[in-house]
Amino acid sequence: MSLLVRLPVKALGVVSLLALAACGQPQQQGGAPPAPTVTVAKPQPQNITDYDEYVGRFVAVDEVNVNARVSGYLSEIHFTDGQLVKKGDPLFTLDQRPFKIAVEQAEANVAQAQANLDFAQTDLERARTLLQDRNSTAISKQTFDQRTQTERTAAATLQAQQAALASAKLDLEFSQLTAPVAGRIGDRRVSVGNYVIGASGGTPTLLAVIVSQDPIRFEFTFDEGSLLRYKTSGSADAGQPVDLKLLDEKTFDHKGKMDFLNNVIDRDTGTIRGRAEFSNPGNIFRPGMFARIRLAASKPYEALTVPDSAIGSEQVRKFVYVVGPDNTIGMKFVELGPVVNGRRAIKSGLTADDVVVVNGLMRVRPGVKVTPQEEKPAQAGGNTGTPAAPAK
Repeated sequence: MSLLVRLPVKALGVVSLLALAACGQPQQQGGAPPAPTVTVAKPQPQNITDYDEYVGRFVAVDEVNVNARVSGYLSEIHFTDGQLVKKGDPLFTLDQRPFKIAVEQAEANVAQAQANLDFAQTDLERARTLLQDRNSTAISKQTFDQRTQTERTAAATLQAQQAALASAKLDLEFSQLTAPVAGRIGDRRVSVGNYVIGASGGTPTLLAVIVSQDPIRFEFTFDEGSLLRYKTSGSADAGQPVDLKLLDEKTFDHKGKMDFLNNVIDRDTGTIRGRAEFSNPGNIFRPGMFARIRLAASKPYEALTVPDSAIGSEQVRKFVYVVGPDNTIGMKFVELGPVVNGRRAIKSGLTADDVVVVNGLMRVRPGVKVTPQEEKPAQAGGNTGTPAAPAK
């Protein structure tokens, strides 16, 4: 007796589909996955110079505190805060009336002293004539000596009064303050009507500050080890070219030259202060502004270069993947140099015949076979060197 099992219609449909799929699908053949494709290139030789970079600040060549040499009430201000001034431009004027009176009084004193001297000289000449007449007893030797002394005193008094007049005229001149250097002046520190203390009256009143603009200097510090390297390259010597970029710039486009190296190393920090000079015709640089300077740390040398994207990291060591003759990946640890136009200089660890993986590093590991493809010249960052041949 046969046993019939009734299945739902839906279950029969699923079973039928599974059976058809099993009949129509061929059995997958076993085997290894295909070798990953990577882009490769040979290292290219290039002249390289090592550079050191430092952060520093701009400082003005000249920075002058404008102080009055004489005391008095401020009567006029002749500039706008922050403007550029030339050497000799008027800045401040003190009330000149007291100084003019002092000059007139000194001139009167000089005139009086001159009159006294003229009379003393005439009187002395008369006494000399009488004394030379042996028959005359109108004057004694003592009287002649007294008149000689009077003439000398009058001459000394005149000289003193002339010096006092020159001092009064100088004080009158000092009541008009002019720019001692060309540059940009800051804001006024004193308003009109205030009493200004001069240098001869105690602590002088600061009126304004002027800083020169062009040229401008850049100060930075570096360590003793760098100083020893620069003795070989000469990079820190006066007159050596340096490059600079501002904090919002990506390339070192500003050119300058070294002009000073301090004569001592700071005992607390072990660093030495260097200084470079840059032209500043557009007043782009301001004193106190931060920037980054670059010095050559070596003489030019030839090194192999690869795209910077070809460099891998293993903790603190750097490496590149290379393709062997049998298309097997190997690893070489390298010593890196600077990046020049997107290409990394390799100081050691590679040869010119190595075939380096420049794209697809995440798909490979040492010992894996790959399918290498030659890097196209356009992918090499514009480098015109001969592209590497694919590995065989």
